[in-house]
Amino acid sequence: MPTGIAIRDVREQLFDAADRILLRDGPSGLTSRAVTAEAGCAKGVLHRHFEDFDAFLAQFVLDRVDRMDAQAAALRGAAGTGTVTDNVSGALAAVFGSVAVAIVALVTFRDELRARLRETWPAGVPVLTEAAVMFAGYLAAERDLGRVAADADVDTLGAMLVGSGHLLYADRTGTPPTPDAVRRVVATVLAGC
Repeated sequence: MPTGIAIRDVREQLFDAADRILLRDGPSGLTSRAVTAEAGCAKGVLHRHFEDFDAFLAQFVLDRVDRMDAQAAALRGAAGTGTVTDNVSGALAAVFGSVAVAIVALVTFRDELRARLRETWPAGVPVLTEAAVMFAGYLAAERDLGRVAADADVDTLGAMLVGSGHLLYADRTGTPPTPDAVRRVVATVLAGC
């Protein structure tokens, strides 16, 4: 005889709870008990769906990386419209206005999580490396349209944009940078392109 009530989309519920905890309390507040309490379910629910808490965290990080696919497609779709600086500035703010900064801290904070991620993600911090690829892809599309210099090293520019964005947004407890501050950084990185 079953006990309790069936939970729909339990993985998504748990991942969304982890988002909220990371944004509110940072990586030190992210425990299995905190996640299940935030999701409104028993602790055993998490362990029925994941081998252990680090397996949960690895799947959570990779799920958040996968969510960037839609953002990358939208940014590539913007090629040829607006200005390159405005398009990149908006996308950079969206990446770092999400849970990305907290995920970077989480990956840095937990050795076992990094080890698990290395099994499927060989280098870098998944959210940041995926963002760099997203920006490089967009800049390549703009280069093909002649809106970025033909000799622009889009891979390096993508990495520079992500690194600069991370520095702007690194203090998750402080006031986020203004759109003008983000735009100035992007314009500086892309100067001469």
